[in-house]
Amino acid sequence: MLLGLVGKPSCGKSTFFKSATLSDVLIAAYPFATITPNHGMGYVRVKALCKELNTRCNPRTGFCTGETRFVPVELLDVAGLVKGASEGKGLGNQFLDDLRQADMFIQIVDISATTTSGGEEGEGDPIADVEMLEGELNKWYAQIFQKTWEKFSRTIQSTKTDFAKSVAKQFSGLRVKEADVNQVLSILKLDPKNPTAWTDKDLFNFTKTLRHSTKPMLIAANKADKPNSQENLKKLREAFPEMKIIPCSSDAELSLRQAAKAGLIEYIQGESTFKMKEGLNEKQKEALASIQKNVLDKFGSTGVQEILDYSVFTLLKYIAIFPAGSKLADSKGNVLPDCFLLPQGSTALDFAYSLHTDIGDKFIKAIDVRTRQPVGKDHPLKHRDGIEIMTS
Repeated sequence: MLLGLVGKPSCGKSTFFKSATLSDVLIAAYPFATITPNHGMGYVRVKALCKELNTRCNPRTGFCTGETRFVPVELLDVAGLVKGASEGKGLGNQFLDDLRQADMFIQIVDISATTTSGGEEGEGDPIADVEMLEGELNKWYAQIFQKTWEKFSRTIQSTKTDFAKSVAKQFSGLRVKEADVNQVLSILKLDPKNPTAWTDKDLFNFTKTLRHSTKPMLIAANKADKPNSQENLKKLREAFPEMKIIPCSSDAELSLRQAAKAGLIEYIQGESTFKMKEGLNEKQKEALASIQKNVLDKFGSTGVQEILDYSVFTLLKYIAIFPAGSKLADSKGNVLPDCFLLPQGSTALDFAYSLHTDIGDKFIKAIDVRTRQPVGKDHPLKHRDGIEIMTS
């Protein structure tokens, strides 16, 4: 799973990325500090299964507090996008191409409105920032289809092949699935048997709706603790009532994560408070107290963890599944060492195949570790299920 961070230059994308991953990336107060895409691992929260089973997780990836399991997800931070990016402005074609494999987008918006559309210091407009990025992403997606559409549509029509299946195959690099195509056709009431008759407007509406379906997006209203941010946040929500907008302060999250890493405080990402340790100087205490008062007390958290959780479990509709044998441990003694993220609606057989092709091919039945009851291959899995796979 890949979550793509997008936004205009200097909106705080790299700070958000670093606060979620603690990767060593350049953070600078000038446009296009990021040129080469940054990849890193963030985490989503899952209520720990080990507590219910009276044991303690020993994860191979991620970590567990005993209450919460943190499961890794990949983040991608690309360079800032400007108006005209879909036509190549600001190396836009290169940056947009980096986003092809993303499962969804998190748009980082400078809700304090202290940076211009080009990322320079000055007066900004969060509403215009969202409109610009939406427009550029829609044009980019449309252009990918337009390059091959004439020949593609003629071939489908003359051979009478299944439209949704053909689109999913042709554009698999965009993570397009048959179900997505059929859903869009139903919404727009377009004729899949006669695509050569589609107008340019039909094709644009098709690609725009498909982009929203295949690459959903939420807005991270960054710098929410700065002056004027709350008024701007209200206006942004009024302008885009259909979009999920979550306020955050990636600066605050980064400060807390780095302080915790340095042993200055006890802090778990996503929490509403932290504990200072002995030995802090007055300047450090004041800075940390300011974060508590102006961010954590006001918003309940820095917002960064909430954005990652919402992206995976609500927008992408994934569930967390724990592979678990009767002893709950692997051959090395690691208790509940793994946790997999699967699409909602996955079955026991889907889970078996996600572990390994051979396990899926040799599937006999699965065991629910809570009830110790057997379930069949078509059994729909639920979030936080613990499943043991039995093979021939």
